[in-house]
Amino acid sequence: MTPEQEALRDAVRSLLAKHSDVRAAIETPDGYDKDLWARLCDIGVLPIPEQYGGSGAGLAETRVVLEELGRTLTPSPLLASTIAARALLRFNDTGRLLRRIADGAVATLAWDSVEVTSTEAFDYPEVNAASHYLGGTARYVLDGDLAEVLLVSDGAWVYEVDLYGVTREHTPTLDQTRRLATIHLTNAPATRLGRWSPEIRDIALAALAAEQVGAAARALELTVEYTRTRVQFGRPIASFQALKHRMADLHVLVETARSAALAATDEVSAAVAKVYCSEAFYKVAAEMIQLHGGIAITWEHDAHLYFKRAHGSAQLFGSPQDHIERLSRFAHR
Repeated sequence: MTPEQEALRDAVRSLLAKHSDVRAAIETPDGYDKDLWARLCDIGVLPIPEQYGGSGAGLAETRVVLEELGRTLTPSPLLASTIAARALLRFNDTGRLLRRIADGAVATLAWDSVEVTSTEAFDYPEVNAASHYLGGTARYVLDGDLAEVLLVSDGAWVYEVDLYGVTREHTPTLDQTRRLATIHLTNAPATRLGRWSPEIRDIALAALAAEQVGAAARALELTVEYTRTRVQFGRPIASFQALKHRMADLHVLVETARSAALAATDEVSAAVAKVYCSEAFYKVAAEMIQLHGGIAITWEHDAHLYFKRAHGSAQLFGSPQDHIERLSRFAHR
């Protein structure tokens, strides 16, 4: 990382150490700490150019922040707002929306994350080109019930949707630290912004991978710390050779996942990062549960939160299997 990125990481980590309270946040009506979100926006964590009111941060800087948010599992609209902002930067005359996002407005993009045969995850909105109204249903939309800026893709175009004519409902999931929603569009007024691009999906996968790496790294740190204090047969279990091997394997897994996340710059590498980081995080979280023993499944301990986040993140923007199928199609081109 550059010195500036290291300073950003340290600033965000310090802020989260002082103000992030995951359990308190998920109990709020919106599922995240609005004051903390405002502080993050003041730091300049969104990848929005200065001409639109942002700090000039790029995707590299936002990934640094997402990794820190992943470490603490802090509920935040950053992932959804980042995807929406980067989509808007592809289009003309969207400075008005970008300025709102830079000021802290929650934004999201409803889209079909992969080319899957099932329609259960997302029913493409129907577009009436003559009247510019949308109808349809989008499911599992990040922060969809909270978004002040709502973008929707029908697979060909991206639209700004007026919230009039939109019904939104929170969708409870296993991972309480991630806010998802179902959005029903009933002749919702919409403005066409520009063509959909697969690059938007790739940005989303890369951003999610960075968050997964941060969570996996912290889960491993907590597990190592616990094995140093848990005593069996008169000595810490961290001293047993078998556990040393397991910790070493997990360390390699996390560092390889970090490399995959950093390398996610195109369609293929983004799909690889999604698959590898999802599986790495799941493996580390599962080992965290096992090595902590019974305490890991108590509400007071964080282990179960990492385990739930690992499961939820693996399915977000398409499951690893979905992206493996995409990669197999690339191989046969």
